[in-house]
Amino acid sequence: MIKVGIGTRVLNFIVDTLVIFGLSYAAYKTWSFYAYYWHIVYFPFYYFFWFTLFVYYSFFESIFARTPGKWLSLSKVVGSNGKKPSFLQVLLRSLVRLTVIDCFFIPFLDKTLHDYISRTEVVEV
Repeated sequence: MIKVGIGTRVLNFIVDTLVIFGLSYAAYKTWSFYAYYWHIVYFPFYYFFWFTLFVYYSFFESIFARTPGKWLSLSKVVGSNGKKPSFLQVLLRSLVRLTVIDCFFIPFLDKTLHDYISRTEVVEV
């Protein structure tokens, strides 16, 4: 198991964030249209962004152990045993990602907070 470097992690983050932004923006615009014309509850964009982020990472990492960004960089998520992470580990990773301080732990833990708490690693395929 060869751990990926910070450059690969940044590439994964950029690709996945662009996809998440596109999906959440489309959902936001669709909801805003219906909210305006049908007078249903309006939600701000960040609700859609955070919800899409959680569902996106939970879906892709629980089924494939990788997201489109990780496919592009030929990397995947593994548990501490080197195998596919459990569903609970993936949910924990996705939940911790919602915190803003997640990436600030890299200098102290030598990994992101979501990797540290869920006991997972991102490795080369």
